[in-house]
Amino acid sequence: MKERGKMRKINAKDITETVAGLCVKTNLTLSDDVTGRIAECAKTDSSARARGILEKIQENIKIAGEEDIPMCQDTGLACIFLEIGQECEITGGFIGDAVNEGVRKGYTEGYLRKSVVPDPVRRGNTGDNTPARIIYEMVPGDKLKITMAPKGFGSENMSQIKMLTPAAGEKGIKDFVVNVVREAGGRPCPPIVVGVGIGSTFDGCALLAKKALLVPFDKKNDDPFYAAMEDELLEKINALGIGPQGFGGDTTALAVKILTAPTHIAGMPVAVNINCHVSRHATAVL
Repeated sequence: MKERGKMRKINAKDITETVAGLCVKTNLTLSDDVTGRIAECAKTDSSARARGILEKIQENIKIAGEEDIPMCQDTGLACIFLEIGQECEITGGFIGDAVNEGVRKGYTEGYLRKSVVPDPVRRGNTGDNTPARIIYEMVPGDKLKITMAPKGFGSENMSQIKMLTPAAGEKGIKDFVVNVVREAGGRPCPPIVVGVGIGSTFDGCALLAKKALLVPFDKKNDDPFYAAMEDELLEKINALGIGPQGFGGDTTALAVKILTAPTHIAGMPVAVNINCHVSRHATAVL
């Protein structure tokens, strides 16, 4: 057993190198659950045009992997999720600086587009895709889990949040989610992935929705009630007929994933975070 009170040390340089590698990896390759779902839909969509578009998407993914080039010209704002074990100690520098140095290194040496502006109104460009959006979470143990999820804004701009009242009920949630997708149409480059956050606070449900985009497609919701809601929402969304790239078909969304949290008796916040078919994320553990 580890000596009581002794912290496991993780060097900031290792964090930087890991983040840099994840930045490149996530922009060049997709996880098997995403590519598998796209391949499945390319065979089963009832529209010949939709099947053709999905086949072109598969070809794009294949070329990106073979030639080490990004799948999409929008290489995203770097969203970094850190699960920090309370029994680990970061040495050699501040963890936030180490992460941003990794993003800087990955986007510069990987020849990835830099898309971050230093001021939201006066614009400009930081030139190295920093600062990243870093989400810190303390967890038990002595490991550091790093998840990189580049977020393009063609899909991010289609996301919405609504402070529903409890009286809106289950129907209000479903109507809101489906309407967000309907309003988005073909702009977020469907087929999309729909992350839904329900509960917590205004900001909390938005974070839940973004985290929902990281859930593997083949992982069913632990709560049968929300598992059924995910299935129903996916069916309703695909029945909209928006289809791949907005040209019609059965495949408007690849998956709908829901995360929830306790909330106040007077509220029922709901957030919808949309991702395009290039649903990029990868994880490393130090």
